[in-house]
Amino acid sequence: MNVRLPTAALQDRLRLVHDQRLVRRSLQKPDWVRAWKRTGNKNGNIGQNTQEIINEGKIIVKHVGSANPAADLHDRYAQPIDYELERNEQTLNELLNDCSDAVLHKFKLGMGRKAILVYISGQSDMTLIDQQVIRPLVDARGGSGSRKIERGDERKSSSEAAWTGASENGTESGEEGDPERGGRMRLAESMPVAPTKTVFRIGDLLEEVFQGNPVLLMEGETMGISFGLADWEKRAIEEPMAESVIRGPREGFTETLITNMAMLRRRLRTPLFKMRPITLGRISRTRVVIAFIESIAPKELVEEAMNRLRRVDVDGVMESGTLEEYIQDNPWSPFPQLLATERPDVATALMEGKIVLLVEGTPFSLIAPTTLFAFLQSPEDYYQKFFIGTTVRWLRFLFFIMALLFPSMYVAVLTFHQEMVPTTLLLSIAKSREDIPFPALFEAIMMEVTFEALREAGVRLPKQVGAAVSIVGALVIGEAATAAGLVSPIMVMVVALTGIASFMIPHYPIGISLRLLRFPIMLLAGIVGMLGVILGVILLVIHLCQLRSFGMPYLSGMMPARRNDWKDTWFRAPLWTMDKRPEPAVNDVRLHLPAGEPKRQGEDRN
Repeated sequence: MNVRLPTAALQDRLRLVHDQRLVRRSLQKPDWVRAWKRTGNKNGNIGQNTQEIINEGKIIVKHVGSANPAADLHDRYAQPIDYELERNEQTLNELLNDCSDAVLHKFKLGMGRKAILVYISGQSDMTLIDQQVIRPLVDARGGSGSRKIERGDERKSSSEAAWTGASENGTESGEEGDPERGGRMRLAESMPVAPTKTVFRIGDLLEEVFQGNPVLLMEGETMGISFGLADWEKRAIEEPMAESVIRGPREGFTETLITNMAMLRRRLRTPLFKMRPITLGRISRTRVVIAFIESIAPKELVEEAMNRLRRVDVDGVMESGTLEEYIQDNPWSPFPQLLATERPDVATALMEGKIVLLVEGTPFSLIAPTTLFAFLQSPEDYYQKFFIGTTVRWLRFLFFIMALLFPSMYVAVLTFHQEMVPTTLLLSIAKSREDIPFPALFEAIMMEVTFEALREAGVRLPKQVGAAVSIVGALVIGEAATAAGLVSPIMVMVVALTGIASFMIPHYPIGISLRLLRFPIMLLAGIVGMLGVILGVILLVIHLCQLRSFGMPYLSGMMPARRNDWKDTWFRAPLWTMDKRPEPAVNDVRLHLPAGEPKRQGEDRN
């Protein structure tokens, strides 16, 4: 918006800017007044930033003196790379001001042209930058270390031919009509670096630089070349501590996105396995990859995931848990609606029509959609014999219910339904509780809170002492509380069995949900007895029936009931009988063998 005023009148208005009422009444306090009040002085001298916006009696309303740094940064990011190298250098110096790790290395090529190499110290391989980028370009005229290119009667080094072959408008013989391919493609082909990428905007340039890839800018070129020489300290591939198995792969995801993508690609060696990238976070610029198998995953699921990710407009995405909270169906549910895992073999649920979200900077990937039964399954179920896997799975189901309801049922029976307990046991319980001053409900809540505090302390303490502290602490506190007459011995046993039951659950997030739900059900049991426990279970089942994970029912496999899905929910059926993929896969054919035992050597199938 431009407002035209005579120059003399403008000077008079600037000198009277201290009169707030006059400014508000006559000029309605435009942006240039606020800028002048920040940069000008009280003697009537106009500040430097104000001089820039006063030109021939025009008041140009724009961002002055970083009045809105975010908007100014957005405009700078959209700015194209300039033909003049000095302007590009000035723009980068302004954007990277006070960024002590940013390096703008200026040098001249062998043919005398000026160039700048932009990179971040500590994120790029300095040895390879020197050997494969700077040295070949500096030695371009002499051709040292560069292969020769025949062009008619001339012989030029590859680097020199790449740039001198492009004219000022970006075209060369044989490539008219395509101004980008002239110098750009020849340079990319001549440099001994793979991969290379061309950028045309300042924002794209900085995106590559912050990812660790150095970018080369040349005098007279309106684009830059990014070299894939990112190199920073990485954590080695290790076995996931929270998902350890007796038999199975011992490798887990790391914080490096490229490494995680390579681990999945090594297991799914097909061009149908796709990985779509997207960048999230206005400041963090975190890279996220959606992995799926094209012929199996529904297109609607992939598009829904992309739409949910595009709606995430935040400053930063530091971990997959942050992303999970934004894209889950019901954020008020205590149950996790995406399966977080560090294991690449678990992430091969892609073959069941699911998608996997890989987030840069965290080893935890997200699998969607998921069900309640997926949290009660371990990858080791499929590496053992099917009857062993089925038995262990049933044991988890039993202890899952025990971890949720055991303390509540104890409180309900002891408070309201003593007739349900055998007489001998009831007399033993009464004898152990005759000196306890607290009711069973308060006793149970006190012990559960203490046990949860010890477990949390064991997780936060150093690994060498954490387990010892939690075990010894539980023994000492339990023995001391029993001796002091604060709790009964049977209550200590109930809490201990509940804790062991919660440790049987393979995935940590669902275990936290059970620990939270245990307390309101205990309160219901202490108020109305077994009726309260039944009421709590009914409300919980209603919530689970309404819950969805990317549109898929959370209790899928049980409700709606599909006989084929029972083979991998209630049971771990033999692999040769699981000939259909579960929901949400598009192609429901998994095996081409007919159902039955696998073919043995020397046996024909008709």
